[in-house]
Amino acid sequence: MTVETAPSGEWTLAALSERLVRYGDLVPCRNAFIDTRNPGSEDKENFTIIGPGVSENPEQHVHITEPHGFNIGAARQPPHCVNSQHSHDTAEVFVVHSGQWTFNFGEHGEVKLEAGPGTVASVPTGLFRGFSNVGEDEGFLWVALGGDDPGHVLWAPYVFDMARNFGLTLLEDGSLVDTAAGQQIPAGARLMPRTTPEQVAQLATPPIDVLRRCVMAPDAMGAQPEGPLALFGVDERMLIGPGAQIDWPHGFTLSRVTLTEGAQIPTHRSCGKEVWFVHEGAATCRSETGDIAMGRGDTFTVPADLERGWIASERSTLFVVRGGDRVEELQAA
Repeated sequence: MTVETAPSGEWTLAALSERLVRYGDLVPCRNAFIDTRNPGSEDKENFTIIGPGVSENPEQHVHITEPHGFNIGAARQPPHCVNSQHSHDTAEVFVVHSGQWTFNFGEHGEVKLEAGPGTVASVPTGLFRGFSNVGEDEGFLWVALGGDDPGHVLWAPYVFDMARNFGLTLLEDGSLVDTAAGQQIPAGARLMPRTTPEQVAQLATPPIDVLRRCVMAPDAMGAQPEGPLALFGVDERMLIGPGAQIDWPHGFTLSRVTLTEGAQIPTHRSCGKEVWFVHEGAATCRSETGDIAMGRGDTFTVPADLERGWIASERSTLFVVRGGDRVEELQAA
């Protein structure tokens, strides 16, 4: 949907509520990509929360279409479900919300790094990556992608070979045609060419020590630089941004914010848009317009210049994405 916009001070609670996407209201797409019938990948769910995302299915539901300068999406997979090897044109950052995962690197996913709940992984452009739920419970990844248009996915060659056996064809414009369901390839349409050996050679997998720098476990986050909300007595750690372990340009920054039970962030303003995600606990965004209460797994995009504060009803962990490669100073209201 397209959410309402309004100058600062003119928001309605109804308009703010449209910017909240609850976990239980997420609309999945079960055939978002060319690999969704490949053995081991059939049961994954793709979500596009903010922005167009990279789904190849034109029927993918988009919760909020308003441009942010970055995209927010998600993936949910049952145990032992695999997302096939692919590459992106822009930054891709994962927050592990639930489940035990491996992030798999290389044309066939031969290099693996483990990640559990609360882990953040930023995968650079120019290399093949995939991910697998290797645990025994359902897993959910919350994902930020760089840019208003993150482009199309480049698949490893084997993905094309497997998809052909299950009636899925990818067109050059990045859209998916399901011939097994009776869809016809449009007249004059060009097929997406199979990824060539030359393209594969350009996507070399970095050494394992370089890849480890891209994955940050929760117990390493306390050593990261403080973010601007730490000035208000709340623990914010910059995980992606200047001076952090992950400090290369993404087009956005990412922080982890932890609040003890009853902790409050006083009313303040921000120059740009912020998107908040509740990993643990519950927190409420407060403004003169009204309160937006968030629970575990919920996503809320806060309008630029809205005077807002926060309160946690229990010990809570949230992640916040801000546009741009540096964090602007927040202003007390």
